[in-house]
Amino acid sequence: MPTAGSIPGYWVTAKAELSAADSVLAEVIALNEEPALSSKGDLFLNLVSAIVSQQISTTAARTIWGRFEGLVGEVNPKSVLSRSHEELRGCGLSGRKAEYILGIAEAWQSGYADIDWDGLNDEEVMAALIELRGVGTWTAEMILIFTLLRPDVFPVGDIGVVRAVERLYSGGERMSNDDLIAKSRDWRPWRTVATWYLWRSIDPEPVQY
Repeated sequence: MPTAGSIPGYWVTAKAELSAADSVLAEVIALNEEPALSSKGDLFLNLVSAIVSQQISTTAARTIWGRFEGLVGEVNPKSVLSRSHEELRGCGLSGRKAEYILGIAEAWQSGYADIDWDGLNDEEVMAALIELRGVGTWTAEMILIFTLLRPDVFPVGDIGVVRAVERLYSGGERMSNDDLIAKSRDWRPWRTVATWYLWRSIDPEPVQY
């Protein structure tokens, strides 16, 4: 598991290779050079944060997360389970998200904390996470990117990524999932880095989970 604050060892190489291969992305990278993607080194924390952020604006997610941290203190399975469903809802979480977060905390105390995530490939990580209620493909991809710092993740269902690719490569015209995935192949094996800068092209504030 990457440690808190660690930056991918591949970052500099990936930026150079992406810039050489794609002049459009090269300009985005040049304008948004820093900061690099970094890990918080805590998969449980990142997973709960991603659940909070599902299907709401970044501003709303930050507000709710601040209330959530104020309620539970240090975010870990024990502190989360010390609070009731209604207390979590009082932070602004939907009833369903509160259920998901409590369920994930229970799963962590029932074996998920012992999983060797570094020993799993991307597909195995996705499969293990998606077994948890409330965790879908997008949420699992955020864990691959923001916690495990896997180099070649392209979240085709992320609206920010879709909007950025359409704006930069199709004049704002809609692109199908097949078209988006086809375009992403130009950025292999560094699609995580491309994704980071695609996000930055539409929002100068770095994405965090």
